[in-house]
Amino acid sequence: MSTEHVLDHRPEGLLRARLRESASKVPEVTVYFWIVKVLTTGMGETASDLLAKVLGPIPAVGLGGLAFVAALVLQFTVRRYVAWIYWTAIVMVSVFGTMAADVLHVGLGVPYTLSTPLFLIALAAVFALWYASERTLSIHTVRTRRREGFYWAAVLATFALGTAAGDLTASIGLGYLGSAVLFAVAIAVPALAHRGGALGAVTAFWAAYVITRPLGASLADWMADPTARGGLGWGLGPVTLSWTAAIVAFVAFLAVSRRDSSAAV
Repeated sequence: MSTEHVLDHRPEGLLRARLRESASKVPEVTVYFWIVKVLTTGMGETASDLLAKVLGPIPAVGLGGLAFVAALVLQFTVRRYVAWIYWTAIVMVSVFGTMAADVLHVGLGVPYTLSTPLFLIALAAVFALWYASERTLSIHTVRTRRREGFYWAAVLATFALGTAAGDLTASIGLGYLGSAVLFAVAIAVPALAHRGGALGAVTAFWAAYVITRPLGASLADWMADPTARGGLGWGLGPVTLSWTAAIVAFVAFLAVSRRDSSAAV
């Protein structure tokens, strides 16, 4: 038996163990959470399109997949929420989730009218397995490896679903600006329903979480699209860089201020 093992059975060792076990792996849901979440969705959309344009679809997917795996491995190695590690993983989920949705549509010719319900079914399956295993879908309970695995599977499914849903609304005549307005209105529904007591906190959170994806992506696409197509004409590169800069600024602020962390240990 090692000295470390013996120490872990002393009161202070048990306390350290309990603190490690109880440390949250996700941020507190504050206004900063939603701001950065929307920024990552838009940045992931334009970054995915930019990489596919510069590198080609296949190399872009390969590079995105490797970065996605590396970011998640890093996230799983830390014992508690670390702002820059968590949000790096979210960014890579955004980029890769966009690619996954685009591969189905562009590469395999699956229409958005089909891929959107398919991703919805996939998300429902993740939630069903998560709840059957843990009896809760609350992000405040993401304190074990298994729950963290379910959490990131759900996050990836929400990004793929949101991408397909946003592209679906844009393709049926709303355009990117119209889609952004639609989802801006839609995201208020679960918030108001929860405030009025008609929707539980967990359900309201995940509903809003899904909607942030097409909201941010539609806004970023509108900014990047040429003026001839109803966009602002800023281009993929400038939009990606500006949204990335905003993400870095907010995450740096959160890392220093710890405004989104409940763990002070």
